[in-house]
Amino acid sequence: MPCWLRTTPGSLNNRIMKLKRRALLTGLLRATAKLPLPLAHAVGAGFGWLLWRIPGNPVRTIAERNLALCFPEVPCHERDALLCWNLQETGKLLCELGPLWLWSGERVLKLVRDSVAGEAMLAEAVRQKTGAILLTPHLGSWEMAGLYYSSRHPLTILYRPSRLGLDAMSRQGRGRLGGKVVATDPSGVRALLAALRDGEVLGILPDQDPGPEGGVFAPFFGIPASTMTLVSRLALKTKVPVFLTWAERLPRGQGFRLHLRALPEVTAARSLEQSAAALNGGVEAAVRSLPAQYLWAYKRFKTRPPNAPELLY
Repeated sequence: MPCWLRTTPGSLNNRIMKLKRRALLTGLLRATAKLPLPLAHAVGAGFGWLLWRIPGNPVRTIAERNLALCFPEVPCHERDALLCWNLQETGKLLCELGPLWLWSGERVLKLVRDSVAGEAMLAEAVRQKTGAILLTPHLGSWEMAGLYYSSRHPLTILYRPSRLGLDAMSRQGRGRLGGKVVATDPSGVRALLAALRDGEVLGILPDQDPGPEGGVFAPFFGIPASTMTLVSRLALKTKVPVFLTWAERLPRGQGFRLHLRALPEVTAARSLEQSAAALNGGVEAAVRSLPAQYLWAYKRFKTRPPNAPELLY
């Protein structure tokens, strides 16, 4: 009997549920792609407002906890207002995926307002074939940032495969403007090294929790956070320039404004730990400039140091 027929009722039900979930999510993405961006963002903001109004849901609970950890000095009523605003921005983030992944490249790129200050530094690194590392934290629209830079520079993007059955759609959406999308596995790391040797740009999300074995602890908003070492290892070994970028979401669906900063401290550090601390410091400074658009609903402090007294979630 073929292996695909040898299945238990439980595994068959799980497979059917995954297919239904993928069909539902794909349908929602295609539906939002039919909306103009102002309307898609309005729908997302309404969804985020509902998340704020419904106590006890995990998205609100995690975001509220992170804001309390990172802004303990802010009065409770101000933090709650920030939470409300942030959940609306998170809703916009979800509802803009359809347009960004499925619209034509020309239509997507028209959403970028103004020129990107500092992009000449990145272009010079590409011109000289030195290579560069471009960090896109969970701030604003990192999907927009990836699409913009991949349309203008040779970019290899490291990503974590989707657990929601959207892998094919996300890979196609992220790579259709010239970017090469590689997974977070050994073959993906080899592709990153090859891209650097060819003088290209690497695109990496630097603020994911790599777990207890995959990183070092470095302060983020004064809290020890498990921080990936891949960026620091590459920077210290190759001495390529490191940049931080984010796409600020403009109000009323007007588009996005991109920001770019150099992070020389990541490459100039004398140790892996110092480099990771410089990386987190750069991300923190960017988040403080736009706190409502950070993904506070992500468990950034899930992994705790060995002697930490308690879990934070």
